Amino acid sequence: LAGLAPFTRQSGQWRGRSRIGGGRVVVRTALLPAAMTAARHNPDLKAFHSRLIQAGKPKMLALIAVARKLLTILNAIIRDKKPWQ
Repeated sequence: LAGLAPFTRQSGQWRGRSRIGGGRVVVRTALLPAAMTAARHNPDLKAFHSRLIQAGKPKMLALIAVARKLLTILNAIIRDKKPWQ
């Protein structure tokens, strides 16, 4: 619902690049600056981002992956009602 899930573009044997879209634009635009900050300063997410870049993934794809991971962490915090450690 946040618009961060990749949509694969394929038709028959033709393979296109995956794109993100749909969902709530407000949530996505709020998560991207948070993901940029987390990729710089949070040790776990920084390592995750660096690993994707080292694997040859585009920088924007790595940033979207960090945003998705951050959203998962935030949902778990709300679900468990415990602070993030």
